[in-house]
Amino acid sequence: MGSVFRQAGRRNWMIRYYRDGRRIDESARTPDRTEAKKLPRQREADIDRGLPLGPKVGRIRFEEAATDITNEYRTNRRRTLGHVERRLRKHLTPFFGGRRMAAITAADVRTFVGERQDAEASNAEINRELSVLKRMYTLALEAGKLLHRPHIQMLQEHNVRTGFFERAQFEAVRRHLLEWLRGVVTFAYITGWRIQSEVLPLQWPQIDMAAGTVRLDPGTTKNDEGRVFPFDLMPELQEVIERQQHLAATLQQDGKIVPWVFHEVEEPLLDRSGRAKHTVRVAWKDACTKAACPGRIPHDFRRTAVRNLTRAGVPERVAMQLTGHKTRSVFDRYDIVNEADLRAAVQRLAVGRG
Repeated sequence: MGSVFRQAGRRNWMIRYYRDGRRIDESARTPDRTEAKKLPRQREADIDRGLPLGPKVGRIRFEEAATDITNEYRTNRRRTLGHVERRLRKHLTPFFGGRRMAAITAADVRTFVGERQDAEASNAEINRELSVLKRMYTLALEAGKLLHRPHIQMLQEHNVRTGFFERAQFEAVRRHLLEWLRGVVTFAYITGWRIQSEVLPLQWPQIDMAAGTVRLDPGTTKNDEGRVFPFDLMPELQEVIERQQHLAATLQQDGKIVPWVFHEVEEPLLDRSGRAKHTVRVAWKDACTKAACPGRIPHDFRRTAVRNLTRAGVPERVAMQLTGHKTRSVFDRYDIVNEADLRAAVQRLAVGRG
């Protein structure tokens, strides 16, 4: 059985209990003897459940937990490491830094959320920060550095985008783009692949001209799963890839090495001061304005591809594999229904009843 005692000159009580025959002395962190006497019973219950115990349990500070999560992201080569480091540096550490993780309460988390909202941060951005904090607690619990965590309530997000392109809108934007970017957006419009992380980084070993397929290797996508898209069945997409292959062959004859499929990204536009612009973003915004489609973003192509596949009668599971959607909930969110779809459905109903 555990016991409580107080050392000479100390204000707080100590507790003593045993695990595997080893004596453990720990501060109860309270001058109240009645409260201190509750702690040995809690420790004995934790021992029965096989939880890690010791005087260092619960003493982990925020900075140590921050180091643990960045190490975990780094060793697992997670592509979002930079985002985690930024959120820790700019928002989480300034608020929670210097504190023990065990001392952070649900009220503290709500105060953090309130301050971020006062700073006009979106609910989506705050949720990403709270996700980092939750992951820090998970890692600390797994490592036996903590025994409990505070309740962290996520916020509702109301900024889910619903944009997509009708064919005429897509062609209007494409006409106003740089020539090499036309191939990029055509590829994204048909496949639904992410432009920045999946289309622009494509290299020729990922293109199998004989099989007529383009491949993303496992570990290179957002969900870490591989993906294959048969381009030879889509003449428009095959034309894009064959054009890029011809351009690459022409440059290689001049002694240039061209590893990328969309290789013109090596020659960025320059602004007036001679610094490189973000070619895709600048050119895209300009083209959308000229095509009378302001506010559209390249990610709308993912929603467009999902919509086009489902409207063509492609089974949802197959469509998810082509576009790289791992969960049904996200796929359903991207499968957008507009007024034309509703009218077409009612028309089919009318024909059936007639």
